Amino acid sequence: MPTPPENRELSPYTGWTRAHWEATADRLLLAVRPFASPRHGLVELPGPRPSWSGARSDGLEGWARTFLLAALRVAGAGGADPHGHLDRYAAGLAAGTAVDDPDGPDSWPHPTETRQAIVEAASIALGLRLTRPWLWDRLDDGTREQVVDWLRPALGPSPVDNNWWLFGLTVAGFLQDAGADTDRAAATIDRSLARVEDWYLGDGWYSDGDNRAFDHYNAWALHFYPVLHAHLAGDRTLLDRYGPRLRAHLDDYVHLFDANGSPLPYGRSLIYRFAAAAAPWLGMLTGHTALTAGATRRLASGTLRYFLDRGATDPDGLLTLGWHGPYPPLVQEYSGPGSPYWASKGFLGLLLPADHPAWTAPEEPLPAERADTVRPFGPSGLLVQTTAADGLVRLHNHGSNHVHSADSDEDDPGYARHAYATRTGPSTGTAPADNHFALLTDGGRATARGPATPLGTGPDWAASVHRPLPGARVVSATLAHGRAEVRAHLVLGAPEGIPVRQTGWATTPDGPRAELHALHGYRPGTTELPTGETLQGPGSRTLALHGTTSGPATLFVALASLTAEPDPIPVTQLADVRIEGFRTTVTWPDGSVTRLDLAALDTAGP
Repeated sequence: MPTPPENRELSPYTGWTRAHWEATADRLLLAVRPFASPRHGLVELPGPRPSWSGARSDGLEGWARTFLLAALRVAGAGGADPHGHLDRYAAGLAAGTAVDDPDGPDSWPHPTETRQAIVEAASIALGLRLTRPWLWDRLDDGTREQVVDWLRPALGPSPVDNNWWLFGLTVAGFLQDAGADTDRAAATIDRSLARVEDWYLGDGWYSDGDNRAFDHYNAWALHFYPVLHAHLAGDRTLLDRYGPRLRAHLDDYVHLFDANGSPLPYGRSLIYRFAAAAAPWLGMLTGHTALTAGATRRLASGTLRYFLDRGATDPDGLLTLGWHGPYPPLVQEYSGPGSPYWASKGFLGLLLPADHPAWTAPEEPLPAERADTVRPFGPSGLLVQTTAADGLVRLHNHGSNHVHSADSDEDDPGYARHAYATRTGPSTGTAPADNHFALLTDGGRATARGPATPLGTGPDWAASVHRPLPGARVVSATLAHGRAEVRAHLVLGAPEGIPVRQTGWATTPDGPRAELHALHGYRPGTTELPTGETLQGPGSRTLALHGTTSGPATLFVALASLTAEPDPIPVTQLADVRIEGFRTTVTWPDGSVTRLDLAALDTAGP
C-alpha cells in the first residue's frame, strides 16, 4: 500500500495528514488478515508466548482490538469501506458467538469462563456502537441475539476493582443504543460510574483503584470511556460532569509528550504505545480541551510517527510487544500477541470529519517546544519538567505507586523510580535501578523504594517519604528549574554508618547527556554503573553517588541534569545551592529562589 506524500505546509512538524492516518489504519488491518481463523472469529497473532489468559483468549483479543481499529476507520469515513474490513468482522461476530460450535476454531471464550473476555467485550461493544448503521443493523436477528447473549455477562460487577468497571459501562452503552437489556444496562452505567467516582481526587486525576496508581490509564481509560460514552449517548448531564475533568487532565497530560513525539514511558501497559493520543483526540472531539486543533494533530501525528519510524511494527506489519521494537522486560504477564492493538484507541481522531480544523489547521508546536515548564500535577505527587531547547520531558515521582503482589518486595520499574524521561530508561531486571536513592545493606544490596507517601508539592518542587528498612524512613524532594534538578534526601532512623547510593539517568550511547554532582553528604566524584538494555536501546550507563549515614538524621543533596542540547553549559552553573541544617535554598539563574526544609516536611514520624 503506497504511503501518501508528506505535506510540510499543512504539517510542518510531522508532514502527516489525515490520509496518512487512514493509510496506516488500513495497513495495520490488512497485516493481521493472514492470522484470522477459518471464519474470521479469532485473530491469532504470532508472539513469543501467550498471555496468562491463554491462546484462545489471545485470539479474541487480537480480533476485538483490531475490530475497534476497523470501526474507527470505517465510521470516520462515513461508512466507506473500500477494503471490506467490516464484512470480515461481521463474519467473525457470527462465528465467534455461534452456540452450535462452542469449542470450534473460531469460537470466543465466554466472559463467564475467562475474565479477560470482559476487557475485550468493551472494544467489541464500542466498535459495534460506532459502526451500527453499517454492521449491527445489517446482521440477522439470530446473530444479533448471539452477540447480545455473549456480551450480557459484562453487565455484572467488575471482577477487578479498577478501571475494569468501565468495560461494563461501555458494553451497557451499546446495549442501550441497541435496545437490549436497557434497564439492566442503565443500572450498570450508574454502578460503574459510581465506583470510579470513589477514585476521583480532583484536578483531572483519578487513581486506578484503591491505591495511588497514576499513569496513562488516567487518559486512555478513566477519562476515555466515561467521556466517550457521554458523547455517543448525547447525554449532556454526563458530559457536563466528565468533560471538564478531561479538560483539566489534558492541561497536565499534554506536557508529557516530547518534541520527538514520544509520550512519557511511565507506568504499565506501555506496549499500547500511541493509545496515548486517544485522550487529546477525545478532548478535540467533545470540545473539552485547551489545546488548539493544530497542536492536537501535531501531538497525535507526532506520537504515531514516533513509534512507526522506530520499528513498532515487524517486517509483516504487526505491532510488536515492546516500545520501539520488541522489548520483553516491558511486557506484563497479562499481555499477549494481540495486546498492542489497544493502540487502536489512538485513531479516535478519525471520527472528526475531514473538514474539521483538527485536519485542516496548520500544525502548531507542543507545550514542550514552546517554553520551559515545571508544573505539579494536582493530587498525584508528580512534577513535570520540560525544556524547549531540546523538547525533552522529565517526570519526578513523589506519590504514584502500583499495587504489588504480597509475596514480592521488588520495586516495579514502571512506578517506583524517582524520575522518568522520554529519552531514557528505566533500567530493568537485575541492573541497578536508575533514578533511585537506596540504602545499601549487607552485600551491597540496594533497598527498594516501595510505596511513597506524598508530602506536598509547590510550583517547582515535590516531596515524599518512603520506608526502606524497619524503623528507617527517607524524606525526599526534587526542586527543578530549566533542566536543573536538585535531589535532596533526609535519612531518618537508619543505622549509623550504613552506605547510601543515589543514581541518575540511564542513558544509551546515542541518547541525551546526563550529569550528577554531589553537593552535600556524598563523597566527591561519581561512578558509572552499567545498566544494560532499556526500552531506548542497549548499552545504557547510569551515574551514581555514594555516601554514608552519620547519626539519627543525615541529609544528602545532589544536582542532576538531563539534556539533549548540543553544547550545554555545566549544570553546576544553573543552580546556586546552600545548605543550612536540613534546609536547602536554591537560587536559580533568573534570580528566583526555592527553599525547602525536609525536616519540617516530615510529618510521618517514626
